[in-house]
Amino acid sequence: MPSSTQSTTPNTDLRLFEAVHLGSLRLQNRIVMAPLTRSRALEGDVPSELAIEYYTQRATAGLIIAEATQISPQGKGYILTPGIYNDTQVLAWKRITDAVHAKGGHIYLQLWHVGRISHPSIQPDGALPVAPSAIKPEGKSFTADGFVPMVTPRALETSEMPGLVEQYRTAALNAKAAGFDGVEVHAANGYLLDQFLRDKTNQRTDEYGGSIENRARLLLEVMATVVDVWGGDRVGVRISPLSKFGDIDDSNPEPLFTYVVESLNAFNLAYLHVIEGDTGGTRDVAGGFDLQILRRLFNGAYMANNGYDKALAGSALDTGHADLICFGRPFIANPDLVERLRTDAPLNEADPATMYGGDAGGYIDYPFLGAKK
Repeated sequence: MPSSTQSTTPNTDLRLFEAVHLGSLRLQNRIVMAPLTRSRALEGDVPSELAIEYYTQRATAGLIIAEATQISPQGKGYILTPGIYNDTQVLAWKRITDAVHAKGGHIYLQLWHVGRISHPSIQPDGALPVAPSAIKPEGKSFTADGFVPMVTPRALETSEMPGLVEQYRTAALNAKAAGFDGVEVHAANGYLLDQFLRDKTNQRTDEYGGSIENRARLLLEVMATVVDVWGGDRVGVRISPLSKFGDIDDSNPEPLFTYVVESLNAFNLAYLHVIEGDTGGTRDVAGGFDLQILRRLFNGAYMANNGYDKALAGSALDTGHADLICFGRPFIANPDLVERLRTDAPLNEADPATMYGGDAGGYIDYPFLGAKK
């Protein structure tokens, strides 16, 4: 409530900066840092020392979702991305989570398997990437030789599914050992779990293909396994129902994602992270559907993402469209994004040349408010 000296004019921005409970965590605001691939991991998929500074600079976010992190060597799709499948990686991540916690922040890890969005030069022993079906994606993979065309993947055998789910269990256990506050399962943007969901990429005839229930089977098995490790209140999931990122699509996304979200309620998750529209592109997708259907169906917190600024975020929170707002690219160039949004300060512009790969430049050297030029 406003004090007697404050204006009584409604301020729809205020909810963006208020503390909120997310599962068993109390976040200092409703601003979430989206998982952002920056391609600065070391040999062996180990997070670098620079990442400690990078994430602690941004610890004023209510929640940080750390960059997409492969659950196994097979799950890797781009060079210089981190993993969470061995002890060396766990120790490196532990230094990051300890530093974020020392700053009063909270941090989740996003669990990632890219599926077909990879290249043999990145895969163990030069193997083909795996996918629901042997369908070649359009696009290029970021390799040691630069961007090269992707290849036709190998279709996973039914017998491989339990082992794949176990990769998620191991990664979830490792994330807990690394000191994260929770994990987000990446089921969006045309990567493996999304590939199983969509009928453009899943043309299987076994129990993991065909009907909506079958195509959602792997995701739900993964969620059950990760929740078994963490408990539902420390687990989120990311979906992108209308995105075509990763050369993906579905002939009828509304019943598919309605079923998925209704099924996810069984796990009592902390949140549902939804990319609204096309990833990194328009929020209005031709032939799409009203994603608020999913918001109404889901029993937990709804995290909205894609093209949000302060005004749109404030409106979404004020109208009940969302509970949390995820900001991606603005966090790259603005480590103090929360304060800049709070004070309506101008934002730094990100340098595209330093977005992926490199050193400290364009990573930890973007200026804070008041910093000398």
